[in-house]
Order: sequence, then C-alpha cells, then structure tokens
Amino acid sequence: MGQKSKDTLAVRPQSRSGRSRSRSPKPKSKPSAAPQSYASEGVKNNDIFQLPGSDYKLIVLVTLIAAAVRLFRIYQPTSVVFDEVHFGGFASKYIKGKFFMDVHPPLAKLLLTLAGWLAGFDGNFDFKDIGKDYLEPGVPYVAMRMLPAILGVLTVPLMFLTLRVTGCRSSTAALGAGLVIFDNALVTQSRLILLDSPLIFFTALTALAFNCFTNQQELGPAHAFRGPWWFWLVFTGLSLGATLSVKWVGLFTMAWVGSLTVLQLWVLLGDSKSVTPRLWLKHFFARVFCLIVIPVSFYIAMFGIHFMCLVNPGEGDGFMSSEFQATLNSKSMKDVPADVSFGSRVSLRHLNTQGGYLHSHPHMYPTGSKQQQITLYPHKDENNLFILENTTQPLGPYGEVEGPFAWDNLTTPGFVEDGSIIKLYHSITHRRIHSHDERPPVTEADWQFEVSAYGYEGFPGDANDLFKVEIVPSMSETPESRKRLRTIQSKFRLVHVMTGCVLFSHKVKLPDWGWEQQEVTCAKGGTLPNSVWYIEQNQHPAMPADAEKVNYRNPGFLGKFWELQKVMWTTNAGLVESHAWDSRPPSWPTLLRGINFWGKDHRQIYLLGNPLIWWSTTLAIGIYFVFKALSVIRWQRSCGDYKHVSFKRFDYEVGTSVLGWFFHYFPFYLMARQLFLHHYLPALYFAIMVLCQEFDFLTNRIKSLGLASKPAIGKILMAAFLGLSIVVFTLYAPLVYGNPWTKDACNKVKIMGSWDFDCNTFHNDLSDYVVQFVPNASPVAAPTTTAQAPPPPPPVQAQEQVQAQEPAPANEAVDAAEPSDPAAVTSPKIQGSMARVEYRDQNGKVLDQELVASLRAEGKVKFETRYEPGHKMENAHEVPIVDGQLAPPHPDVQGQNPETGGAPEDSVPPESPASVADGNERSAEKPVSMEAKPASEGNEATQ
Repeated sequence: MGQKSKDTLAVRPQSRSGRSRSRSPKPKSKPSAAPQSYASEGVKNNDIFQLPGSDYKLIVLVTLIAAAVRLFRIYQPTSVVFDEVHFGGFASKYIKGKFFMDVHPPLAKLLLTLAGWLAGFDGNFDFKDIGKDYLEPGVPYVAMRMLPAILGVLTVPLMFLTLRVTGCRSSTAALGAGLVIFDNALVTQSRLILLDSPLIFFTALTALAFNCFTNQQELGPAHAFRGPWWFWLVFTGLSLGATLSVKWVGLFTMAWVGSLTVLQLWVLLGDSKSVTPRLWLKHFFARVFCLIVIPVSFYIAMFGIHFMCLVNPGEGDGFMSSEFQATLNSKSMKDVPADVSFGSRVSLRHLNTQGGYLHSHPHMYPTGSKQQQITLYPHKDENNLFILENTTQPLGPYGEVEGPFAWDNLTTPGFVEDGSIIKLYHSITHRRIHSHDERPPVTEADWQFEVSAYGYEGFPGDANDLFKVEIVPSMSETPESRKRLRTIQSKFRLVHVMTGCVLFSHKVKLPDWGWEQQEVTCAKGGTLPNSVWYIEQNQHPAMPADAEKVNYRNPGFLGKFWELQKVMWTTNAGLVESHAWDSRPPSWPTLLRGINFWGKDHRQIYLLGNPLIWWSTTLAIGIYFVFKALSVIRWQRSCGDYKHVSFKRFDYEVGTSVLGWFFHYFPFYLMARQLFLHHYLPALYFAIMVLCQEFDFLTNRIKSLGLASKPAIGKILMAAFLGLSIVVFTLYAPLVYGNPWTKDACNKVKIMGSWDFDCNTFHNDLSDYVVQFVPNASPVAAPTTTAQAPPPPPPVQAQEQVQAQEPAPANEAVDAAEPSDPAAVTSPKIQGSMARVEYRDQNGKVLDQELVASLRAEGKVKFETRYEPGHKMENAHEVPIVDGQLAPPHPDVQGQNPETGGAPEDSVPPESPASVADGNERSAEKPVSMEAKPASEGNEATQ
C-alpha cells in the first residue's frame, strides 16, 4: 500500500480549534463580559474643568445674555414690590440689630443685608408697604436687588455645566441655559429683593456638585477617594447647607441627594469583588460626614451669625420664651426675690402663647359686663403689675388693717402656698381681676367666661374676685417651687372659686377696641398649657435685701437655636389662612394662575412663567412617566431592554432629574399652609433639565432613531424651540419689567381665563404713558403678613375723571381747558354747573360709587382729579360745579366734615392705653382687594 493510501486511511485527531459542522455557526464576536466592578457602562469622565474651549466661550455668551435680560431696567419700579416688604424690612432690622422672627433661615437675608450695607443703607427705611417710594429717602434698593439678580445670572452657567456633566452635548446644554434665561417667572423673581433667586442658585449649585460627584462615582473604584471625588462630595455638602440655610425647601434637596446616595451605597454593597465590607463602611462614613455633618454644621453656623447680628429687642421677641428674651440687650432681668408673699407686686406671664403678660388698662369691654378689660400683652409695662391679696386682712396694733397695702409693713407677710386663695389687685386702676357668668367678648363658647377688672379704690372686693392657686408639680422646677409660689420656678393655675373655671388665654386677638391684644377668659376644662402661668417680677417692701434671688437660666447658643427652630416650624405650619394670590400645587405645572406683585401708574408686575417652557417641561415629565411604566412592563416580560446601554442611561440620568422634580414638588401636597406659584420654581429647574436630557437622547444618543446621524436636524429643532421661547418671553415681558403696555396687547396674550392680571390697568395706547408725579400718593398694594401686627390698610387712591356739561343740553360734553404744563398744580376751571365724574383706582379699575363713599367716610381714600374731555364715561354720575371746581360732599353726608376730610367733628378718638405702642389704631374691617399683597410669613406675635 502506497504512502498516499496510508495517509488516507490514517485516523487524525480533530482540531481543538475547529467546530463541528453539526454545531451552530461561530459567532462573529464574543459576548461582552459582565462588569467586574460597580462602574457604570457608557459613562465618560465629564470633568467640567476639562471641557473644550468652545464650551467656555458658550458659557461666557449665555452669561452675558442672562445679565442683559435680568439687569435690564433693574431700577424699575422705584418702589417696594411684593415681599420686598418683608425681606427689605429684615435687612433694616439686621442693620439696627433688632430681633425679628421669620419662618425662613437667615443666609439669603444676611446676603441681602450685606449688599445693602455695602451700598450705604442705614436701616432707617422700613419697607412697610407695597408701592412705598425708594427714591426720596435714598434707599440703595438697586444694590440690594443686584444680589438676587447676579445669583440669577449665575444660575444660567450652572445649568449649562450640569447638563454637560450628565453627558449632554454642548448645544443641548446651551438650550437648557437659554430656557433658564428666558423664563418669565425666573427673571421676575431674580430682579427683586426676594429669597427665591438665592434658593434656586444654591439648589442648582447642589445639583451640579452632586452630578459631578456621581460622574466620578460611576467611573469605578479607580476614581474613588481621589481628589475630584472628595472635592465634589464636600462641595455637595456645602451647597446643601447653603440651600437649607436659605429656605427649608432645602430639605427637599437633601431628600433628593439622600435617596440617590442610598442607591449608590446599595450598588456598592452588591459589588463583592471590588468592595470589601471595610471599604463599604469607608464609603458610608464619607457620605455621612460630607452630606449630613457638613450641611448641618453650615446651617447652625448661619444661625450663629444671625444671633450675633440681632442683639437688641425687636418686634419678633414676643415669639420667644422668657429665657430667650433675657439674652437680648435691655431685656435681661435683674435677680428677683424667689419667694412670693402676700402683698407682693408681681407680673404674671402666660406659659404657652409666646409668654404674654396678664394685663389691664382703663378701657372697658363694649359688650358683656362692660367692665374693664383684661388682656394678654407681650411687652413689659406698669399695667402688668398686680398685688397678691389674702382673703383675710392682717391684724395690726389696732385691729384689722384694711386695703391692698396692708402687708407692706409686716415682717412675716406669709408665703403663698399651693392651695391658697388669693385676689389680684391691679395697682394702677385699683380694680381686682374678676370673673362671672358672662360670655367673653370674642370667644362665644359655652365653657368660657369673661374675665374683667372690677371695683374701685377702697372697695374690698367680692366673691367673684377669689382664685385658688394650683401649682403644677410636673412643670415646676424645684421641690420648694412645688409647695409654694416661687418666682419663675413655680408653674401654676388660677382656679376661680365661684365657677370652677381656670384663668385661660389662647391665640385669639381682640378687635381694635382691645388694641389687638390677646383675649383672656376663664375656661372650664381649659387645656393645661393654655391655663398655666408663672411669676416673673416680684417685689415686696418687707422683703430683706439678703433674700434668696432667682433669674432665668441662660439657654446658651444651642438652646436658643433649638427654640427658634421649633417656633419657626410652628409658625410656618400655622400659615393656613387664605391669601388673595395663593394657589395649590395641582395648578403649578400647567401655569393656571400667577401672582400680582405690584401695580402703579397703569403698569403691573405679575409673576407668570413662560407658558411654552412650563407646558413643555410638564409634557417632558409625563413622557418619562409613560416610558417608565412601559419599561417596567417590558422588563417583566423579559424583553431585554436594559441590555442596551442607551436605554439604561436614559432611565437613570433622566430619572435622576425627574426624582429631583418630584422631591421639590409633591411635598407641597402635604402642606395646608399658604402656597404660591413661586414655590414651584426649584421643581421647574429640574423639569427644564428633564426636557433637555430627553431632547439630547432623542436627537443624539439613541442611534436607532436616526437623528444622531443628522445633527443638523437636532440643532434646527433646538434653535426653533429656543426662538419660540424668546418670542413668548417678549410677549409677556411688560409683566416682568413693569413696562408700558396696552390693553389690546394684554388681551391678545391673555390666553387663559384663570390668569387674573387686569388688562384694564394699562392705557389704550403707548403714547398715553407720560411721567406722572403724584405727591403723597398712597398705594393700595399690601404686603404679606410679617412677624408683627399687620399695618393699617393704606388709603385707596381714587382718580376722579371729570367731564363738564351744561344743564340745558343733556349729556352734551363741554371741553375743559387742560393746562399746558403737565406739572402744573392748579386745576382748570370747569365750565358749566354740572360735571360727569367717574371713580377709578390708580390702576384704572372702575370703583363703585357706594364703595368710594364708604371709603371717603372712613378716611381711607385720597383723590387725584384728571380732566378728560371727550372721554366716554360709561360709569359716571353727575356732580355740581361750584366756582369752576367739583363741589365737596355735603357735611351731613355720612357724618363727615369736608373741611377735615376725616371723622365727624364731634368724634373724639379714644385715648390709647400706655401699653399700645405709638398709639397706632387699626381698622377692624379691611376691604377685600385683588391688589398686590405680600405672601404671609406668619409673623404675628402676641399683641
């Protein structure tokens, strides 16, 4: 057999590298190996310090555009706008060092104060009313507005950088920056002395820092605990602390960062190959320190600066405890005798409602018994002093000693012990605290009785003056203070002997006749905190000089800090009354209603977002929710979508921003307090991120759609959307800047009936806008409630539009001579004997004649007369003309004297008690108005 046949018959082993013909074809590529660490697929190192040079040029460009948009006519308007009433007023108090209480942390207010102080603000302007002029008193309001404006400008590059670090293209980042620039609401908020611009800036700074840290984290173990990783983690903590120190909305930002941090730690826990338990704990404690300890320390430090600035008593100290108030200058109290005896001159302080003093003054209740008023008053005053009398008079050398001063010369007047029966003698008015079966003046509950001061000098009193002392052992501080009354240390109730009710007070204010002080009643079954009292001042003529003395304990910084947090929380939760411009969360994403910030001289500032941007971002949020629902269903069906890197990155990156929107929006559904459209602005920032990220994925990163290979289409779409946003911004710009506008232009863009800015405010033609100066004009716009008693309602400024007419030819208008000098003070003489008069407010809104008459009678209206010959007046009425001028109202009309223009001649204002600061009188009836009003900040202390 030949060699060839041997080779043919030989059995050759099968090659190990070959494949059997019966097996499936060799795959073209090997399957990718599973990740060996917690590093995420498809993530690049998007270091914002290593961007292309073109990106930095874009950042400069968008920043300059933002500055032009936000700083344009920032001096306009030249008067107080919306909540500048509060936050400008707080700057005044910081400079004066006067303590105030606000529901917001202090960082932004401190920055506003710093801006004003550097510009020379001396704190003498009070920002009391919307529309109050800045120019005449020389307030550096432009410098103060520059701070939020600059922070608003800097928010724009933060958006650009945040989108870049999440992997978006430069063009998409520019789109996001453009949307922030041209949103009307963001521009409006950043041009005024308000807190929202600093809040949004620090929220954006937190979003940037945390996304930069997340980018380093997703790059895997090789980047952990290196310089950039630590830098962005620490910077996130500082930004969180700053956000939280502006408003408590920062808690929502902390919740967003915290939830994503928990997710990161969960992923680390699942990486058993590269993350040991010891390394995991290192990750955990690094985050605890940077994301909890640093923000909380920053937050506490801001209150340290807050307390250093506010060292003097002010309108807000009535919210705080006596221990807190004693730390303020001139509020500190000298040591007082500890033991309380019969005949002691004492002041009684209520424990629960911000520590008001039991108080009386020589004014009577207008209802009920019509006896002398007993109230709760928050300030120290001689009308707070009462003498403690025993039910039996002491014995002297010649028998029983009469009168409330009978115990003054006794060496042992006797301590007031638990269970003692006492009388409280008001030393100024010589009347005793008294209760009987009469309803209180305000509260009409059957279980509450009136408390009054009854008697006269020399009157020994009656059985309705008797009260039993019941010491509350659980609230009293020492063993001795649980047995007998001791100053400050004993907490006790006063039980009326005849009826069994207890001396009681609650947060109910008396009307004007009670000087808006707090009501005191005698309640059967009154709650313990509201019926507990203690003695603060204690003085007795027979007390030896070496007697034991006590004082308030110093709460220290942490005690003051914690007390203020509780007061802020309680006050914030109590802001539940309705407001003319409040709105609820369901209306925010669709922009159903705005806020009237300011109105004057036929101009208006109205907070309204850019409808195109708001509705588009809301649609983008909805698209993600639909995507997430479908992806969960497909995941359950094992469709394998999450094997695609782009699919996973879309879910995580967009989902992260949607989670930020969720945390900054849905918590407001849980709040019963007043809410406004501007509360949605931090959520809007995240919604803009969502819109831009979805746009970037659809046009660039999802290859299967085909748009990634045609970048020109994406850029055209981006330019078109941004251009439309700019057009819409321009349409509503007069409401942002307070620029002249016309009724027709206003009505054309008022596309939703729920937008309640009044187009009748504006002139019919732009040529009608001329510079007007109205001396002593009183604006109607009212601020939101602050930490003080509300100011009296400002007088309505009505405009009388006049047409003269002769009596013979009915309705025949006769032209009135108009002065050639627009600044002339003299009014033209009206020809004829009758004139047609129409009343309008300063915004041009027609006022009802009966309303004007009632306001005139109350002295709440001032008139500026404008002569408009030939103008059609559909709501006019006829008024006689005397000597070429409008005749004044008859003296008998509404009992008003036209010479005084105020109250009737025989009306004498009641003398205010010494306890009423500055003698301010306040009207109990306030007309309902849709004018600009500031948002309530819950700043009403006990009055």
